[in-house]
Amino acid sequence: MAKKYEYEFVMIETSLFGRVNHDYQEIIQDYAQKGWRFVQIFYPISIGLFNRVSVQHYDLIFEREL
Repeated sequence: MAKKYEYEFVMIETSLFGRVNHDYQEIIQDYAQKGWRFVQIFYPISIGLFNRVSVQHYDLIFEREL
């Protein structure tokens, strides 16, 4: 039988200049202690004025077996 997983997504906001406002390493460690496995970081990009690329937030993606 195939294993089943559940996923958790944690959004991390960035500042106006793209700096991360939270300690992502602390978040990953906290979730790992709760039995979650860090899978990936996803950052959707936006293209703004004058084709300037910006990242407004990051999503940390975690999974754990059901």
